[in-house]
Amino acid sequence: MILVKRVHDPADTGDGRRFLVDRLWPRGMRKEALLLDEWLKDVAPSAELRTWFAHDPLKWDEFRRRYHAELDAKQGAVQLLLTAARNGNVTLLFSAHDVEHNNAVALREYVEAARTRSAGLASGPTSLHELTNASSRG
Repeated sequence: MILVKRVHDPADTGDGRRFLVDRLWPRGMRKEALLLDEWLKDVAPSAELRTWFAHDPLKWDEFRRRYHAELDAKQGAVQLLLTAARNGNVTLLFSAHDVEHNNAVALREYVEAARTRSAGLASGPTSLHELTNASSRG
């Protein structure tokens, strides 16, 4: 299972491996307070995409499309999450205030689609970006 939590939410025994998936370290947060397994800066959205999105819910669908395209080019970084998710629970930590429209939610969607694809349940598209677009077309 892939969970998504704010960095300020308490750790839980069911969290499994905990990964910070923001490019910037959360303001005011001490490293030891996160109970973090790893900081995955490389799976975070680019600075340009993050700035463009600015956590505007009206840009959410386009942000997801662009972010998934960026992730298609970062398969090495994504592979760690895929492997961890195959072996147990994974928690993606983020610092945004919006719990519905943030990179961790979009990343969970991407990794779950990759797991489905690698299990042979989806065929056709050559990238997860194409898979996401095909599923949204219906």
